[in-house]
Amino acid sequence: MPATAPAHHTAESHPSRPRWWTELPLVIVVYAVYSAGRLLARGDATTAVDHGLAILRFEQRWGLNAEHPLNRIFTAHAWVGIPADFAYATLHYLVTPAILIWLWRRRPASYRAARGWLMGSTLLGLIGFTLLPTCPPRLLEAGHGFVDTMAQYSAYGWWGGAASAPRGLGSLTNQFAAMPSLHVGWSLWCGVMLWRHGRGTAARVAGIAYPLLTTLVVMGTANHYFLDAVAGAAVMGAGLLLTPPVLRLVDRARERAGLRPAPGAAVAARSTAPAGARTAIPRPAAASNSTTSPSLITSPGPTTAPGPTTSPSATTSPNPAVPESGTATTVGGGCETSAGERIPRQPSRGGRPDGAATAGPATAGDGTPAAAR
Repeated sequence: MPATAPAHHTAESHPSRPRWWTELPLVIVVYAVYSAGRLLARGDATTAVDHGLAILRFEQRWGLNAEHPLNRIFTAHAWVGIPADFAYATLHYLVTPAILIWLWRRRPASYRAARGWLMGSTLLGLIGFTLLPTCPPRLLEAGHGFVDTMAQYSAYGWWGGAASAPRGLGSLTNQFAAMPSLHVGWSLWCGVMLWRHGRGTAARVAGIAYPLLTTLVVMGTANHYFLDAVAGAAVMGAGLLLTPPVLRLVDRARERAGLRPAPGAAVAARSTAPAGARTAIPRPAAASNSTTSPSLITSPGPTTAPGPTTSPSATTSPNPAVPESGTATTVGGGCETSAGERIPRQPSRGGRPDGAATAGPATAGDGTPAAAR
């Protein structure tokens, strides 16, 4: 039977988890840059209102303004509106970091790419806030038919009239950062992570329900238009496409700087290889005086009775690397032979130093007929 190579357990098979004391500062710095960028990209109110009205008119023209009926339901029924306000104000701050930590602890091979996708998409959203400041529906004039549920139910929560910011801290948030909706974008990222890496039906159901629920909440509370939610999903799609080349550039920069590869980098590269691709395992180089191919796997087989006495040239090898023992075996193509036994067309061990065969299929080394099998 052909011998099978043993499994090789390497560091790539069990990737090391990134160090928390490097990951935590990185996440904090990126989020700080994002928050500061949001404040700097406020824009003037007139431009933001014009952008908001343009989006609303486009949706009304094509029948996409689902935020109108949802907002009426949320404002008419407190048992719907109050939980929705709490969900809008808290979930993206709780669920997103929780899933990121879960990936870091339980799925280290997938963590680096997932973290890169989330951060890259967040920075892309910041570009949208800068180029397209947009007034959310709740800040439009009352004649447009929207009610600010955060202000309506503010007595039940910690927020005031400035979105989900605590009372008195409204100046620390950019209320015109509505396009794209990163509430929807982050929830979509969470849903994909739950679907791909979660176990059981419950995780997959949550992976679908969470982004859908978030989309309904951001529209029903009049914090976003339907097209804001679509833009949030589009930003996450762009971030997903850009993440692999960005990670490759980072790895090349680390290599040129002489730094260690990032944990999980080799596994991430292997996981993105096309399906069915084989990973080559390097074989040891063959010695110049060896007559056995390095690709052959040698394993001890069952002991067989020695064959008839043969000439010395058939059992004694001029190669010092081969022991002069009558029990030495020659292996080729996964088959074993005992001393004095040959496989047709297999070169004998008494061949020339250059590895060429010196005997035909019917002779052994010195021309003596091969031993009976």
